[in-house]
Amino acid sequence: MREKCGIFGAYAPEAPKKAYYALIALQHRGQEGAGISFWKGFIKTVKGRGLVSEVFKEGSLNGADSLLAIGHVRYSTSGSLSEVQPIEIECCGYRLSIAHNGTLTNFLPVRRRYEEEGFKFRSSVDTELIGISFLRHYAELKDEFEAMREVFREVRGAYSVVMLFDGKLIVARDPVGFRPLSYGFNDGHYFASEDSALRMFGLEVRDVKPGEVFLVQDGEVQSRILEKAETRHCVFEYIYFARPDSVIDGISVYCARYRMGVELARESPAEGDVVIAVPDSGRTAALGFAHESGIPYMEGLIKNRYIGRTFIMPSGRGLKVKLKLSPVKEVVNGKRVVLVDDSIVRGTTMRRIVRMLRGAGAKEVHVRIASPPIRYPCYMGIDIPTRHELIAAWRSVEDIRREIGADSLAYLSIEGLKRAIGTDKLCMACLTGEYPKWAFEF
Repeated sequence: MREKCGIFGAYAPEAPKKAYYALIALQHRGQEGAGISFWKGFIKTVKGRGLVSEVFKEGSLNGADSLLAIGHVRYSTSGSLSEVQPIEIECCGYRLSIAHNGTLTNFLPVRRRYEEEGFKFRSSVDTELIGISFLRHYAELKDEFEAMREVFREVRGAYSVVMLFDGKLIVARDPVGFRPLSYGFNDGHYFASEDSALRMFGLEVRDVKPGEVFLVQDGEVQSRILEKAETRHCVFEYIYFARPDSVIDGISVYCARYRMGVELARESPAEGDVVIAVPDSGRTAALGFAHESGIPYMEGLIKNRYIGRTFIMPSGRGLKVKLKLSPVKEVVNGKRVVLVDDSIVRGTTMRRIVRMLRGAGAKEVHVRIASPPIRYPCYMGIDIPTRHELIAAWRSVEDIRREIGADSLAYLSIEGLKRAIGTDKLCMACLTGEYPKWAFEF
């Protein structure tokens, strides 16, 4: 039911081909499956398991000369791997294709109510509930905006969605704005989870606002903000998940991560000979730490580019860490190493990296984390484990230091994180345990 994915939608020339390129740009958001739906007087969907380049082999999009397309890259945390999006839904005499990024907090009770009323579900993913809710209300109201207004009232949680419906493109971002979503326009109308997936098309780009719904029909676009709640953008997008060249809700991800490193160096300096990063997500913060501290930055860990991000791989983390990273002995041997990373979740990966650096001759390893301790699970779409699996949930910083084998350990503070990002309109439930009210008022 929990999805942390990437979505795309377009009304534009060669929309399916552009969906393909956009999904490649969003590949970091999901590696387990990919799909594209397009309109040819009817909905046609091509999808499968694997990377975008593996799913869409030569000829797989033949005949996809459509102005309308939506796409999805999948990172699943539950549900069947075969339930790749977009998914096609039939309900109340209508049909649509939908792709979704987020998690519905009231999925189970609302689904049970629908099933008791006779509605049939064909998958276990919460995306299907959004589609069925929309079609049910559209059948009654015959208006796309009013149908989405009812979806907002009925379905809670984090969701950015794109829908292909009756030759129209419908796009929505939940009223809190948990998950990012961007709108680009020039020769058409484009939408993507991150603006970095839109810039290649030479577009004017802005954020889709929380609670905003777009309807694109015959090349004409309408948008309305249908509902507003207290804005809470996901802090983990800035810490880890988004591409560093993305701008989310007006904030540069790269600059935010760099400032996290600067704040970390000010709060928790370390005596070291070299600053290194856990690539790739720790690199920008490590550069900020090195600049502020005056300790030289070097590449002390090399990443195997043919191994995906261990955070979003479903199993076998230990072997994947060894395959993914290797130390540069010439950089760390005999040195006091300051190791910067974006976060510690379970602690197993960091423990292996510290051991790896010591094996390469590091004299000392001082770990600095460019975010506060993760102490609580996420119910809005980030695959943060249950609380008993989170190393910081039950252990002190000193306990964690001993567990990972570091000479010292420090985290960025909550206030330092806010200063670095430049806003307090953040969902930091995984750090503080304070969950946004709108997502749980049902």
